[in-house]
Amino acid sequence: MRPLRELQTRIESGEAQHDFFEKSSPPEPEHETQRMVSLLSSFRKRLDDQRSGVFVSAPGRTELAGNHTDHNRGSVLAGACNLDTLGVISPRNDGIIRILSAGYDSVIKIDTHELGIQPTERGSSEALVRGVAAFFADRDLQVGGFDASLESRVLPGSGLSSSAAFEVFIGTALNALYNRNEAGILDIAKAGQFAENEYFGKPCGLMDQIACAHGGIVAIDFSCDPPEIDSVQTDFRQAGYSLFVIDTGGDHADLTDDYASVPEEMRSVAEGLGHTLLGESSLEAFRTTLPNLRKRCSDRALLRALHFFRDNERVSQMVSALRAKQIKKYLELVNDSGLSSATNLQNYFSPRRPDTQGISLACALGSDYFVTNRIGGAVRVHGGGFAGTVQAYVPTDHAEGFSECMEAVFGTGSVIELRIREAGPVVFS
Repeated sequence: MRPLRELQTRIESGEAQHDFFEKSSPPEPEHETQRMVSLLSSFRKRLDDQRSGVFVSAPGRTELAGNHTDHNRGSVLAGACNLDTLGVISPRNDGIIRILSAGYDSVIKIDTHELGIQPTERGSSEALVRGVAAFFADRDLQVGGFDASLESRVLPGSGLSSSAAFEVFIGTALNALYNRNEAGILDIAKAGQFAENEYFGKPCGLMDQIACAHGGIVAIDFSCDPPEIDSVQTDFRQAGYSLFVIDTGGDHADLTDDYASVPEEMRSVAEGLGHTLLGESSLEAFRTTLPNLRKRCSDRALLRALHFFRDNERVSQMVSALRAKQIKKYLELVNDSGLSSATNLQNYFSPRRPDTQGISLACALGSDYFVTNRIGGAVRVHGGGFAGTVQAYVPTDHAEGFSECMEAVFGTGSVIELRIREAGPVVFS
């Protein structure tokens, strides 16, 4: 760590540009110095200027394959992206964590001497911070207080996992300030999942947190413990395609029950197969037992189980296609995954809101654009679904036209181009 004044001098002199920017892959490197200076200047105004600090950048993630498979011990393909949560942090000696986020008036504040679940914090950022700190403490990792000022390009509801990026940011801060970076990738990822499951109240899997904490594109097999993580080197732009997410503007409020119904229904089928989770069984066993399963499980649960088994298979097929540089085969599988999510998994819209189908509309318009222009491409739901974003692979020479077409419907700025970020969380001091 360095004194805050010295840290700002290093940034303004351009010392951050080579190492930190190269690792964090910002979408607009020319503006990144000013972004850091702006955060640090406001931070210094609130604190004793003699204090020391560091910068932390934690990436968002994009799901590439395996839609709702991670929570039932399936396989996924995911990548860290170049949109990040960036913040400056400075340790405190009283055990208090205080975080000010750009665009928000309220300060997140927790006392690390009190790490039990607080029911009144359910669904809040405070719950995520307290939960990450509690996980560290439970694993005999050191916990302490800090002040932080952060700004996130991983916007809430963007489908790029702003919550996982935030959790990884907190875990990385505790790791850098108090643990000499001894906590590993899985420690930080599991701390985020624990906070989200137990403290925040959302039954998410571990894919988002691993992707953010690892960096690059990773194939993750959750059938083993610990999960098997395998890096996959791919450059979509070099293959001639731009990777986009389209924010359809859907409201995520009150969707927790929709998200929770997916793992719950998959588990109900797994129990009918004599297991706890679907990843412990097989498609062959599912087919054989289907007549009896239908007597105890809902039809939607059976469809969701079929999606799980097929999408689980698609992950390995998509990894093989990428490694063989068979981009057209890969895109066919992306479209197949999207169709399965729409018809079997049924997470394109909430059944409680049948008049709001932004994801379905965006996927339909994207497919229609490819057909109309006689080009190859792929489009599918992105992430948890029910509202939010879709993912699209578009030939780079059609990227501008595709963006204009989609933004005419979903609004200016709704189409976001992504780049894969090779690094996970990065610290600059």
